Amino acid sequence: MSSMNAKNPPPAPGRKPRADGLESRRAILHAAAHLATTRGLEGLSIGELAQHIGMSKSGLFAHFKSKEELELATIETAADIFERHVIAPACQSPGGLKRLMALGDAFLNHLERRVFPGGCFFAGASMQLAARPGRARDRVMDLQRVWQGLFVEAVREAVAAGELPATVDVEQLVFEVTAMLVRANVGWILTGDAAALGQARTGIRHTLERAAGKAGHPRAGNRAGDMKRGRAH
Repeated sequence: MSSMNAKNPPPAPGRKPRADGLESRRAILHAAAHLATTRGLEGLSIGELAQHIGMSKSGLFAHFKSKEELELATIETAADIFERHVIAPACQSPGGLKRLMALGDAFLNHLERRVFPGGCFFAGASMQLAARPGRARDRVMDLQRVWQGLFVEAVREAVAAGELPATVDVEQLVFEVTAMLVRANVGWILTGDAAALGQARTGIRHTLERAAGKAGHPRAGNRAGDMKRGRAH
């Protein structure tokens, strides 16, 4: 299973960073990842972040020499958080339709638990950076491709296992499922009403039931019933 966050390169040879310096950097980036979901990456300035965490601007500047460096490090921290709270739990499930449902559930659960206070970090960052070419945009787009790839892989596994017909349009099915996750994220941010999350779960289940029933697929009836009863989670 692919990870959203690639391994960081080894540090350059030389004096090792102090443990307290590393801990301070982690605390800064954790705060930055959370703050970015309510203020936006573009609104995340070194001065504002320093004020938010109670550190001097010069002290924070010692960790990040530029706005771009801060943005890139914040994106990597958000990817680590997303990996722990969404991808890793979903990867505990078997492949195929169960993995597909688990990915959706894990995403919706991380919204409901407010892992990030302003909803999905990457949904917000994608919108903010879409018209702003640069390294931060490229990295967010790379991570989004990995996320989409997890769904594509699960659908293909479902086809190989006979859970979905070979005629299923993989890209279209992934588009429909992930679109409901994006819509749930918006509804949750705007209203705080968990009904939006429940609607997404129901919509995904119905979409997969329809896909499994295409062309009179011989296993469609049993598989659709399993999903309806929640056994595909």
